[in-house]
Amino acid sequence: MLEAAVITDHALFGALAQVRYTEPVATLGADALVAVRDSDKLDVPAPPYAFCRDRGYSAEGEAIRVGEWPLQLIPAHSPLTREAMASADTADYEGVPLRVVRADYLAVTALEVGRPKDMARILALLESGSVTPAPVAALASRHGLEEAWERFRTRFLND
Repeated sequence: MLEAAVITDHALFGALAQVRYTEPVATLGADALVAVRDSDKLDVPAPPYAFCRDRGYSAEGEAIRVGEWPLQLIPAHSPLTREAMASADTADYEGVPLRVVRADYLAVTALEVGRPKDMARILALLESGSVTPAPVAALASRHGLEEAWERFRTRFLND
């Protein structure tokens, strides 16, 4: 998709990206943040999904089946997700370079979403030592999530 200019950037995101930093977690599929050229259009993910369909990858609801994995393409829709994608690390997966969102960005995007499983993800990232509270707090503050971080810190970190 990059070579065909269907997307301009991408990075593995969500639970599967978290596995790079923590113990394995249960997930039903893979998520990837993507940047699409015409991001001002109403149906931003349509071109990447059409690209995949035209190459024989079948749609399953909001995902595309790629081998054994359902893959959901999530448009980078905010300054936080665009920054997370732009600053992604490159990891090696069986000789293939794979861009993966960094642990601090995974924590702050989980903080922004705020579901119970997201709070557990933040705790797992902190407990694994992949990230410490200070960078998460700074990133959260930079993206207007100071109050959410303070609620999380007060509830779960008991400084």
